[in-house]
Amino acid sequence: MNTKNYLTHTKKYNLVLSAVHMVYRLVNSTFNVQELALRLTRLLCQFIKASSSSIYILDPAKGKVCLIAIYDNKINILVEKKKDLAKISSKELKVTQGDSIAEKHMIGLPLVSDENIGAIFIKRKRREPAFTDFDREILAVVAEQAVTAIKNLQLYEKQQKVIIGSIEFIGKLLKKHGHSSRTAHMPAFFQMINAIAKKLKMNSDDIDHLYYACILRDAGAIDVPYNFLLKRGQLTQEEFKLVRKQPKKNVDLLKPVEFLKPVLPIILYHHEKYDGSGYPSGLKKNQIPLGARVMAVVEAFEAMTVERPYKTRLSVDDAIAEIRYNSGTQFDPKVVDVFVELSSQKKFRNYLSSSYKHNYN
Repeated sequence: MNTKNYLTHTKKYNLVLSAVHMVYRLVNSTFNVQELALRLTRLLCQFIKASSSSIYILDPAKGKVCLIAIYDNKINILVEKKKDLAKISSKELKVTQGDSIAEKHMIGLPLVSDENIGAIFIKRKRREPAFTDFDREILAVVAEQAVTAIKNLQLYEKQQKVIIGSIEFIGKLLKKHGHSSRTAHMPAFFQMINAIAKKLKMNSDDIDHLYYACILRDAGAIDVPYNFLLKRGQLTQEEFKLVRKQPKKNVDLLKPVEFLKPVLPIILYHHEKYDGSGYPSGLKKNQIPLGARVMAVVEAFEAMTVERPYKTRLSVDDAIAEIRYNSGTQFDPKVVDVFVELSSQKKFRNYLSSSYKHNYN
């Protein structure tokens, strides 16, 4: 036996297995195509020792490049603008259409499923060693694994869009069912929450979850009798007990939807109070999810500016003052500080005014 050849084959076999394992771990910790492409380009450069790597993704409907993820000189770049996508060279465009490139310092392979879904490239600078046939084999292994991952994520994102459409439909249904004061001004309500969340440096996923929570916070009320919703007067003790059960009913209704799991704690706990006197679980301070603490402030502003037969609604300034007064007891002081700071800005003030106008019945 030629020991040298045996060791070489063993090393190559281990590298191929490592490549498969690398992509497998990446896929199982990534939930959208953009993030997968960006992370894959970084790992590819480290694994094959390329100076840069890029992944081109085609729009499933149009067959045109809609996204390029690049890792170059230790920087990740995401290209999505039409003017930048128009700069793709004819050589690279051909790879997205099924051709391959195998040059000394560049390898490009199409990402092929039932149809072409994109392309993957690795590059080295001219002063660096040329790519080998084995480098091309490794890239082919990664490309094969990446195709399945990208297709699955595209399907997942498509399903998300369907679910989001359903969520928005539920919002409209709730409006017809008697929640118009809580859904008619959704844009203003969410814009306030969005502005606060960004100021608190919440990430984009958490802000998306807040958006879904805004729409679905009353989902369980779909079976509440219409005359209960329109009652002219304060609630009795028994009626208030039903109200306290509402967050749990909302969550029970939405639990079967896997996609909405991160949203449920916001819906369940946005009636908790910072000092622990809220419901349904008596959570306090940081035990309450940040999204729920943000929603509590904005929802309280909404409630205070709604006209009711048994109470006079507050003005925008009086409602802000009331929120400030309850900082540290009902509300998270950090969230209140951001709310008050933003309320002095023209754009945010417009959201408050818009909500105030819609809350007049």
